[in-house]
Amino acid sequence: MTTTVSPAPASSSPPVDPAAEYARVHARFAPIIARIAADALRRDQERTLPHDPVRWLDEAGFGALRVPAEHGGAGASVETVIRLLVDLAAADSNIAHLYRSHLGFTESLRWQPEAVRRRWYRRIAGGQTVGNASTERGGNALGTVNTTLRRDGAGAWRLDGTKYYTTGTIFSDHTRVSAALDGALGRRFAVVPVTAAGVTVEDDWDGFGQRLTGTGTATFTDVLVDDIDVLDRVVGSAEAVHEAAFFQLVLLAVLAGIARAARDDAATIVAGRTRTFNTGSGLPFREDPLIQQVVGRIAANAFAAEATVLAAARSLDRALVDAPAATGAGEEPAPATPAQLRAEVDVEQAQVTVPELALAAAQQLFEASGASATSTKKGLDRHWRNAQTVATHNPAVFRARAIGDWFVNGTPPEGLNAIGEARPSPGSRF
Repeated sequence: MTTTVSPAPASSSPPVDPAAEYARVHARFAPIIARIAADALRRDQERTLPHDPVRWLDEAGFGALRVPAEHGGAGASVETVIRLLVDLAAADSNIAHLYRSHLGFTESLRWQPEAVRRRWYRRIAGGQTVGNASTERGGNALGTVNTTLRRDGAGAWRLDGTKYYTTGTIFSDHTRVSAALDGALGRRFAVVPVTAAGVTVEDDWDGFGQRLTGTGTATFTDVLVDDIDVLDRVVGSAEAVHEAAFFQLVLLAVLAGIARAARDDAATIVAGRTRTFNTGSGLPFREDPLIQQVVGRIAANAFAAEATVLAAARSLDRALVDAPAATGAGEEPAPATPAQLRAEVDVEQAQVTVPELALAAAQQLFEASGASATSTKKGLDRHWRNAQTVATHNPAVFRARAIGDWFVNGTPPEGLNAIGEARPSPGSRF
């Protein structure tokens, strides 16, 4: 049976007391998060996908945190959900990461037609989750996808294509697939059951970090799609801008959680260590001022990372207060508001700084210990591996350029429909 979190008052504005809302929600999930943390190292070492921990969270209503109270969810703010994701990432960064697609899909629903909202809010409040299938490994031009949606002879929608980096799909009930519509520009989303005929999902992710996110290949062969589950996406709309920013904020919450985990491991190692170096002060590590300083730097990096992430979350909450309402079926979606564009810039600023903070914390962890810390049995390397893997999702150099263009020229950040093969510049010899 699915148990939902006690709902907050229905409101599109940030909660009057964010601390109280977080405390209420955290109390519900803290025992589950502690249980997840207790076995995180073993899962990483054995490469055991966290199906049981995901089930615990789903049954407790984790996926329904952002579903409005009037639709059976918790109605929690973005800030509260992001704080909880930091907690979860500190316990196991893989599990926080794999919920990114589901939570992003839930965010997008507020701008969908009423029938779509009712359909998916009901399912999510009942414990169902939605994964991701957007990126293709190669062969598609930048801004396009090779996966297609077409009408068959009977007029039904059919989906065909192959996706990679399908994070979270292997744990989910459904997945949202980006696809080109035959004969039309742009892209659509098709939401299909993972168990539907013609769908195969593989756990073939070979990255050195975040190895338990179920990031792999999904193949769709002549998959039937319900009309109501073919969703539009318009670049620059309120929906597109908000969800893109939220998607990136989830990754930053994961990084902040990794930094916190590095801080906690550093403190534990130093507090319990009795051996020291013959070149040091001769004091126990816990009393050595140089070692204390190292732990202090790790803690400061973790604090700065989390504070930056939460500031960006509050910016998203503020932007939602006056965000455009959902449009009706067939209506042109409203463009993003200035507040939403500013919130997107705030998230992008966090993207430039938070990865460096998290990676520094994970690296400095080894300065607070000796060679014994490199033992594979301790698994301390997983913090750096995981942080580096998350950080590569969005190269900071591109984000920094967009931020500079915003402040210098007032140019809103702009993204294309999809990752793909770059177009050589005129005169290029390649």
